[in-house]
Amino acid sequence: MSSLPSTSSSSISRKKYDVFLSFRGEDTRKNFIDHLYDALKRSGIVTFRDDPKLDAGEEIPPQLLRAIQQSWCSVIVFSRTYAFSSWCLEELAEIVQQKNEKGHKVFPIFYDVDPSDLRKQKEKVEEAFAKHEERYMDDKEKILRWRNALTQVANIKGWHLNNRHESEFIGDVVRKISAKLCQAYPIVHDELVGISSRLEELH
Repeated sequence: MSSLPSTSSSSISRKKYDVFLSFRGEDTRKNFIDHLYDALKRSGIVTFRDDPKLDAGEEIPPQLLRAIQQSWCSVIVFSRTYAFSSWCLEELAEIVQQKNEKGHKVFPIFYDVDPSDLRKQKEKVEEAFAKHEERYMDDKEKILRWRNALTQVANIKGWHLNNRHESEFIGDVVRKISAKLCQAYPIVHDELVGISSRLEELH
């Protein structure tokens, strides 16, 4: 990343978005994702969430892939039917590519799913891939890319909802992402003596 002029409040140029949210709409859009998105926004974290109207198509729109590329990190909410969505898996593959090539940060949330089911691709995930393999039988490379992406992200230490209250859980997630962002984009105030240490303490 290129350095900004000293008159800027940040010593490192920021991405267009802080967070890209990846999720299966029908599982979580109207509850968990809605609350998480609002909590991130209230904390000043610039978050991309896809428009519900985009779900109508089968092919992932280019603007979604661009949004991933323009984000500092992705928060992936793995829900029970996440792997059934070819759209979600295509997003996931792009996220992993950005992680491996550009250092894009990835934070998985396991929302009532077992990470080992994702890693080993069994139970619901196995059922989902059986459908994908039938549908994309002429594109085995696509399926392999999805499988590899899922395995990679499921191996990242993430956050587990388990039996916790969602509001408390979301608060923890937002605080952790905020702290990571503060480390990535340190605030520099050359004209205000002693303010930086106080801001760090506040964050």
